[in-house]
Amino acid sequence: MSTTSDISRGMIIKLDGSLYTIIEFGENKTARAAAKVWAKLKGVDNSRSIEKTWNSGDTIFPVRVEKKPYQFLYKDDSGYNFMDNETFEQIALQAEMIDAPQFLKDGQEVTVSVNTETDVPMNVELPDKIVVLVTYSEPGMKGDTATRTLKPATIETGATVNVPLFVNEGELIRINTKTGDYVERVKE
Repeated sequence: MSTTSDISRGMIIKLDGSLYTIIEFGENKTARAAAKVWAKLKGVDNSRSIEKTWNSGDTIFPVRVEKKPYQFLYKDDSGYNFMDNETFEQIALQAEMIDAPQFLKDGQEVTVSVNTETDVPMNVELPDKIVVLVTYSEPGMKGDTATRTLKPATIETGATVNVPLFVNEGELIRINTKTGDYVERVKE
């Protein structure tokens, strides 16, 4: 049995019949009252975001999660299709279960979190940073690099990312999948 002292960021807990990921947590201590533990929670099986407060030492119900490497295959009417790298078993998941579906490339390695109690996939995480090809971008003006001006560029997955003016069509760039921001140009 776990208590509020076991809470950590990224932990998945069962609360009121639903699963939630702990995004942020902390403790409030006052001189007169007992300590309280608070957490910001994001729904795993629903799209709700809530805040919850417990008395210090209250019981919580963590869900054991196993992270497995999967490969993205393709997208069709049934959803996004992934293959387990060990068993070659395929699963189809909806876009709501994927952190940043707009950045998925064919053959890309992802991490799927599976609830060990029910063997049901809960979410898909892309690597923090990925390298993609710029398929369309307006040409930058020569000498227009003094300021940190950005322009939209379409990448190979079809998503649009804001990039500096010196990035041109056909170049490889590294982007942060969590924020969707340009990180750097990649030399081949």
